[in-house]
Amino acid sequence: MPVEISGQRYYRTSEICLKASISRATLFRWIKSGIVKNQLRDRRGWRLFTEEDVQKLQAEVGKIESEDDELRNWK
Repeated sequence: MPVEISGQRYYRTSEICLKASISRATLFRWIKSGIVKNQLRDRRGWRLFTEEDVQKLQAEVGKIESEDDELRNWK
């Protein structure tokens, strides 16, 4: 369930992975490589993500799917 802080909706790690259709390992790899710059954490230290982060991840997934399609057509 998303968290709302000062009118802004934030998603936790498991929620953003579901919304972007990626694994937790992929999310953390993309954070480490800078695709998603996550600085927000709650009082427990858990990461919080914005809707903008969700859109960035979905765009990245779209890039991968496009590359897969190109590879299939190349063969």
